Amino acid sequence: MTPRERLADTRLYLVCDARPRAFLDAALRGGSDLIQLRDKSLSDDELVAAAKTFRAAADAHGALFILNDRPDLVEACDADGVHVGQDDGTPAQAREAVGPDRIVGRSTHAPAQADAADADRDVDYMAVGPVHATPTKPGRPAAGLKYVKYAASTVSKPWFAIGGLDRHTLPAAVEAGAKRAVVVRAITDAADPEQAAGELRALMEGPVGSAKP
Repeated sequence: MTPRERLADTRLYLVCDARPRAFLDAALRGGSDLIQLRDKSLSDDELVAAAKTFRAAADAHGALFILNDRPDLVEACDADGVHVGQDDGTPAQAREAVGPDRIVGRSTHAPAQADAADADRDVDYMAVGPVHATPTKPGRPAAGLKYVKYAASTVSKPWFAIGGLDRHTLPAAVEAGAKRAVVVRAITDAADPEQAAGELRALMEGPVGSAKP
């Protein structure tokens, strides 16, 4: 089964900086099934080194491993794919770098961007948000639950709600139609990452499906 095929069953997407194996194992045991390495502070060699831990943890738990914004390093990091933002390279450029079988994800912040990503043959999934303003993306205004509802009724590809989501705010996003979510601080700041991941996963235990209702 290719990474793209496995993407259909993912639900809880953890984005974090370089982390110890024990942390990643805990988050994956709890229910994260897709992990992204996003660490702008690392050199290329340090990023490749950190990726080894992510790859090993993902393999041990049957999860997918995505690299943030570095299509050129996906091969060296042995990642399942790459995620590119609106200010990064184009999905076509990312696809050319990673090949036909790896995953290309795209950030979207408004309906027009979602429509473009949904129609783009090089995009496998998209992030929809930020639902709430978040310090991980300073200066980015919240897209709100209205955008989540738009995605739920319009987008045909797998998509993840993102932005300020935790056990308090995720239920409203789920009610608005989100079946998948990206989280950062809800797990990275938790005293017990496994428990935090489990709580978040439980909030999305309805049927997974990317198609329009």
